[in-house]
Amino acid sequence: MDLIERFLQSLRVEQGMSKATVESYRRELSRFESRLAGKSWPEVSAGDIQHYLVELGRAGLGPRTIFHNLAVIRSFYRFLLEEEILERDPSELVEFPKLPAKLPGVIGLKDFEKMLKAVKNDTAGIRDQAMIEVLFDCGLRVSELISLKLENLHLEGGHLTVHGKGNKERRVIIGEYGVDAVRRYLRESRPRYDRGRNSPYLFLSRHGRPLSRVSVFKMIKKVALKAGIKTRTSPHTLRHSFATSSLEGGMDLIKLRDLLGHASVATT
Repeated sequence: MDLIERFLQSLRVEQGMSKATVESYRRELSRFESRLAGKSWPEVSAGDIQHYLVELGRAGLGPRTIFHNLAVIRSFYRFLLEEEILERDPSELVEFPKLPAKLPGVIGLKDFEKMLKAVKNDTAGIRDQAMIEVLFDCGLRVSELISLKLENLHLEGGHLTVHGKGNKERRVIIGEYGVDAVRRYLRESRPRYDRGRNSPYLFLSRHGRPLSRVSVFKMIKKVALKAGIKTRTSPHTLRHSFATSSLEGGMDLIKLRDLLGHASVATT
């Protein structure tokens, strides 16, 4: 099997990466391979990699994209070393480009309360309010929110079981207001969406199916606009707001890393 394909297969099977992520790795490695002028992987030097990154910069790609390309190349060479296909990694000698500091947007408690008040008090509004509470209260990714199942709820114990990236399971805390919002949704709204279908998923569309990422993004944007919030708001904004308020409240960084489901504290 082609070495790139073997590497991609390991990402899918062993690391549980999504199809979209694996395809992005495929594109970047294939583009790099096409610039090697027929060189085999053992023949590639640090200079070849550095020259390739310079080419990307001249083509107008930004530091973050170049950074990611080098990260993909390093991951590939690390795989080749682990599989004992190569004995050296030329990418280790290439420095990552410096990235400009970019802090995510956040909203405070007052804006969060404005969002809750901007939601209609109807079937959809009760559901949307519960989702906003869970996103802000638990710091979930939108993919984790829409994947929540009824079996993941442990409201009496004040926590949820979440399956994050790589299908890694973690437990997150949900506060009193979040618990109340979810219970109200389960009592007053969800039965009207489920209509006896017995769907295992927590948050449902009006057709009784699990919500899509796009629908949640649109809902958050619409509610924030109605609430008059100037900060560009998305589900990820609520996740970052949770992280910021947790740190300001004195939470330990390692504990926050675990709650967010990050693999590295550097990401946190």
